[in-house]
Amino acid sequence: MSELRGIYALWLREVKRYSRERTRLVSSLAQPLLWLVIFGTGLGSAIGIPGLNYQQFIFPGIIGQTMLFTAMFMGISVIWDKQFGFMKEILVAPVSRVSIFMGKVVGVATDSLIQGIIIFAFGFLLAAPLHLSLELSMFFKSLPIMVIIAIGLVCIGLTLASLMNNLENFGAIMTFVNLPMFFLSGALFPVTRIPEWLKWAFYVNPLTYGVDSLRSIMLGSGWASILPIYYEVSIIIAFDIVMVMVGTYAFSRTQ
Repeated sequence: MSELRGIYALWLREVKRYSRERTRLVSSLAQPLLWLVIFGTGLGSAIGIPGLNYQQFIFPGIIGQTMLFTAMFMGISVIWDKQFGFMKEILVAPVSRVSIFMGKVVGVATDSLIQGIIIFAFGFLLAAPLHLSLELSMFFKSLPIMVIIAIGLVCIGLTLASLMNNLENFGAIMTFVNLPMFFLSGALFPVTRIPEWLKWAFYVNPLTYGVDSLRSIMLGSGWASILPIYYEVSIIIAFDIVMVMVGTYAFSRTQ
């Protein structure tokens, strides 16, 4: 029971910290909306996908981008906790480090999921001017996939943060990880537009299967997915399990 209380306490702390930082919340929403409105409108005609509305095509990718950037950046909370001494306090608490790590994962994943839900809500609001075809059933079908996407991405950010003590180094590593994962996930263009020698990076990127699963739900029969959606969901879940194990090990070695 104490382990569950520890996980709950850390989850609540992360959610409260997120909800109180309204400036960061607004700024983190501005970038994906700019991608959707400006990039989608301005360059959609040049990059256009035959038979598909380009903004409808990139919308699942923008949701994935939002969750990716939020999940990765929120890993910085581990470094802040180290620098301000809070990490020492929770490490000596009568709670296992596995529970501490899982509390962080669930808390940050909740923050990332909220960001994705907000972008989804904006999609409904902007559906007419952006020519998006969205239904409420798509949201409910997408929600479980967004949850498992968030867990894996959060584990990456927390694992890297647990190995670092410097904010500047973490920022540089995040940029190095975030941008390739985003651009090589099929968020902005299909895999057919990627050179053959680079396609391996597309297929080993876990975000690829998350974005493709969301796109399959939102485009339906109008989209030829990489794999059947149940295979893609299985790959994401397997990735989550591996990353939870890796992250728990890395976090257990935190001093």
